[in-house]
Amino acid sequence: MAVSIVPEGELVCGMQLPVQSQSTIYVEDWETDAGAAELACVVRKAEEVGLFYLAVCDHVAVPREPAERMSTTWFDTVATLAWAGALTERIHLLSHVLVAGYRPPLVTAKAFLTIDELTGGRAVLGLGVGHVEGEFDALGADFAGRGAVTDEVIDVVRAAFTDEFPVHHGDRFDVEDVGLRPRGHQEQIPIWVGGSSKPALRRAAERGDGWLPQGPPREGMETAIAFLRGHRAATIGDEPIDIGGFAMPMFIGDPDWDTGPWTATGPGARHAERLRELKDVGVNHVQIRLRSRSADELCDQLDAFGAEVLPLVND
Repeated sequence: MAVSIVPEGELVCGMQLPVQSQSTIYVEDWETDAGAAELACVVRKAEEVGLFYLAVCDHVAVPREPAERMSTTWFDTVATLAWAGALTERIHLLSHVLVAGYRPPLVTAKAFLTIDELTGGRAVLGLGVGHVEGEFDALGADFAGRGAVTDEVIDVVRAAFTDEFPVHHGDRFDVEDVGLRPRGHQEQIPIWVGGSSKPALRRAAERGDGWLPQGPPREGMETAIAFLRGHRAATIGDEPIDIGGFAMPMFIGDPDWDTGPWTATGPGARHAERLRELKDVGVNHVQIRLRSRSADELCDQLDAFGAEVLPLVND
């Protein structure tokens, strides 16, 4: 049975942590010289202002050619989430996304059961297929078959989240007569499935408790959500699902620096209006990205988001 963790009728907001991943697509200049102290300030502030989750993404060993745009700075997902969990008390801890094929599924299940136990039930396992072929090769993972691998990994992990002694007999994994403890704090750790291709949407509909989009523009979300809901109804019935979205990069207020053409600026009410547009098409959890020139400025922006935007999102 699927599990929803977003309060019914609400839109909640989370963020990917800075510093822990430094792709040239989105890294801010200040992050390259930042470390644990700056990251800890952001973690604590995100909880303080009422964000729903913190997210950490997943790359293990980036090949030399894509490293020119991706960089090689990608903190370990599990270790970083556990560290963030130790600094906080309430905020959810999301992998966005863990690449399913990089680890044996029982290793993934054990890690998230442990995080969930140690943090009082705050783990959310986001899983996706991955896209860097050379990284798959370096890890001895199956790139060509990664879609089918991901499907089966989700099935094994789900079984391990459900039963101390999971049973699964599949094409790639055969599991029986082995037990996993701790069992985690939640009755069922949510599994949110990443990706926006038709196979990813089908995977989320058939196997997920939630969906983490990767790519469709705002105008494509309504179509994607309709497909997701329709396929879910046709395959597993009327089960709840937490549906994600991405907000435009934003700066709350009028910046005195060039935030670029893709950053939304202005008062909190305008940002809240944009977030409500996502809610109107069926999104109930959205990832924000606040622009900044320092960790202190990011924390100031989080304060502004918590005071000026969040109170208006569910009006």
